[in-house]
Amino acid sequence: MHKPLLLAFGLLATGPALAAGIEVEIELPRIDVSDYRRPYVAAWLERPDNSVAANLAVWYDVKMRNAEGAKWLKDMRLWWRRTGRDLEQPVDGVTSATRNPGVHKLSFTEGQVPLGKLAAGEYRLVVEASREHGGREVVTVPLQWPPASATRNEARGEHEIGTVAVQLKP
Repeated sequence: MHKPLLLAFGLLATGPALAAGIEVEIELPRIDVSDYRRPYVAAWLERPDNSVAANLAVWYDVKMRNAEGAKWLKDMRLWWRRTGRDLEQPVDGVTSATRNPGVHKLSFTEGQVPLGKLAAGEYRLVVEASREHGGREVVTVPLQWPPASATRNEARGEHEIGTVAVQLKP
């Protein structure tokens, strides 16, 4: 084998390891009512003491005139009390528009915004949804970080949230 080819092969074989990651699936069910409004949704990781480790997503009506959409963020009461009221909206890399019914996939890599560097330990993924002329619901999924192997955990809501799944990649 030629030395340059051998050197290139050696660099590929000893390249950097891929960072651990979290993939989240949030299902927003289709609700058959005459005045359906898309829900505001927040997703975050919290520690066993209920402190917030990372805000992952906040979906609300970001395009309303005069930032009117932000005034209803407090309807996601748990998220608002834990972290929302201390954040300046919109949160770069976290905030986006509300979503239609369906399954929405989010992917996060350790060391990158918004996940950052998580300390080893127990966490919960918390997803909260609140809908005008509708209800409010919170779904939690426990997880252990860092994952020793690829794992998938899920929980199911009853009204405003369908299945929430978390897939961990070592």
